[in-house]
Amino acid sequence: MVLGVRSRPVRVVLVREPGTGHGYDLALVSTDLQTNPAQIIERYAARWSIEVAIEDAKQLFGAGQARNRLATAVRRTVPFALITQTLTMLWYTTAGHHPADITERREHAPYYPTKSQPSTADMITKLRRVLIATRFRASHPDAPTSAEIHTLRLAWDTDAA
Repeated sequence: MVLGVRSRPVRVVLVREPGTGHGYDLALVSTDLQTNPAQIIERYAARWSIEVAIEDAKQLFGAGQARNRLATAVRRTVPFALITQTLTMLWYTTAGHHPADITERREHAPYYPTKSQPSTADMITKLRRVLIATRFRASHPDAPTSAEIHTLRLAWDTDAA
């Protein structure tokens, strides 16, 4: 026996990629019965970039792996992850972007042959590489030591994976 279940009318919009011929690729459900199907699809499309940003904050910037216990730490973790994500994108947009970045990424990831824009993962990878290289260049203007070269190679290999 299920308690507390209520019935409420919904509008279901089935979306199919043009030319596929049968079935549907996406089912959208809305409780807003006044909105037409095109507007429901537009809302979903507008929301998609927000969902991707939240997923990136959880997976790439650590918001999903936090193991906080204090209330203040819990309140600060997600905003901090979102701020670092924003700063990374701003840095990449204003200083880090290079047209060869996508070409290089396609060479390392041949399963993305049509990739035309950098992902958040590409941006954070480049920022890590720049920070590591800057760390060694700032204090040692001479040629790097073998240990420094080894550390850089490990960082590049780890980020490229």
